[in-house]
Amino acid sequence: MYLPDIDQLQTFLAVVDTRSFTQAAQQVSKTQSAVSMQMKRLEETIGKQLFLRVGRGIELSPDGERLTGYARDIVEKSRAALAAF
Repeated sequence: MYLPDIDQLQTFLAVVDTRSFTQAAQQVSKTQSAVSMQMKRLEETIGKQLFLRVGRGIELSPDGERLTGYARDIVEKSRAALAAF
């Protein structure tokens, strides 16, 4: 089983916070297409749709909402672990 990496989760959270792949890309210093590809791979890894396309924008799916809390915890714990050393 493949697990999402921290970079994917940080990018996911940037998309969650900005509600935009383009703005998230600027926030994490990636291209918009790289962010889209990362989110597609994350969805494939989890086996669930994380985003709903609404007009020209995006919303979180129920599974995306559920992943958000876990992603925040994982990213925060990773940062805390690095800071401890």
